[in-house]
Amino acid sequence: MTSLEETFGAYGGRYVPETLIPALDELTAAWDEARRDPGFQAELDELGRTYVGRPSPITLAARFAPGKRLYLKREDLNHTGAHKINNALGQVVLAGRLGKRRIIAETGAGQHGVATATACARFGLECVVFMGSEDMRRQAPNVERMRLLGATVEPVETGTRTLKEATSAAIRDWITNVETTHYVIGSCVGPAPYPELVRELQSVIGREAREQLLEAEGALPEVVVACVGGGSNAIGMFAAFLEDEDVGLVGVEAAGAASLGSGRTGVLHGSRSSILADEDGQIADAHSISAGLDYPGVGPEHAWLRDSGRATYLPCTDEEALAAFERLTRSEGIIPALESAHALAVVDRLQAGYVAVCLSGRGDKDLAEALAALDGRG
Repeated sequence: MTSLEETFGAYGGRYVPETLIPALDELTAAWDEARRDPGFQAELDELGRTYVGRPSPITLAARFAPGKRLYLKREDLNHTGAHKINNALGQVVLAGRLGKRRIIAETGAGQHGVATATACARFGLECVVFMGSEDMRRQAPNVERMRLLGATVEPVETGTRTLKEATSAAIRDWITNVETTHYVIGSCVGPAPYPELVRELQSVIGREAREQLLEAEGALPEVVVACVGGGSNAIGMFAAFLEDEDVGLVGVEAAGAASLGSGRTGVLHGSRSSILADEDGQIADAHSISAGLDYPGVGPEHAWLRDSGRATYLPCTDEEALAAFERLTRSEGIIPALESAHALAVVDRLQAGYVAVCLSGRGDKDLAEALAALDGRG
């Protein structure tokens, strides 16, 4: 079914089995009510302050980018180590309003899985996380965290055994258990209202950053940069700057998963967006050393921002990301997630002297994969 609600230009909508439409309508109604309820926002603000550690600070990274004023928005310092907790807590609180006691999620890098498992532990809910077995191998610490938090981690063995297949498995479970289950989608993808819902829950990143940067520099940055897989940290960072025409918005995709740079319009996991697919519409395999960017689609709002010219999207190779990963660690004492390293890698390409980068997560989860790649490079 197609719905024109919550679309972004030619993108978005609902392309799902009829069995899911009542659940999406229910979620839309609950979200519309919650966003108008001061009590809902007050609960999220309180959780942010006392549980997540918000506001996350900004850090001037002078040694990483000599000659530039480069600020990092430190989502890596959140509880659970990434921006994903903002969305997970918001959706779990929303699920409580819906009376849903069983939560499912998909995860690639594991951070969304950890965040969802954490939120479920906080509120005493059942949690099932679907994860490709290849991602389970390269993100083993996060698998153990999820299990320790009480979540069931369901390995997905089909296809490339990464995020695309994990998302498909989660949707199949949701169709089967839709009456009792809320699906906490981890990025700004999926059928309406998810792209808009996730963007609003992540927009706290951009609101804080805008205020902090104005306080630090007395002016807004020339360019705001964030990595883009599904695109939730980027859309959250961009949201507060969309109306500031003098602020450039740059999203950075993995070169082997550049659905915005080299994709075509199509439908994936419930919405129309820019996807990697062949001429027959068959979804192509994506590749990135970063499990969180290893996805052949992107949120529909990003496709709309690309087409409108409001945002620019650049590719980054594994090698460039690894170099930025090592460089930030050595120059600033901050180990970034490999996802965030993609955003850092393009800073030198920018003509701007005042840049803000969303450091979406910390690199603990990536150490084994990154160190093996760095050793192999030598």
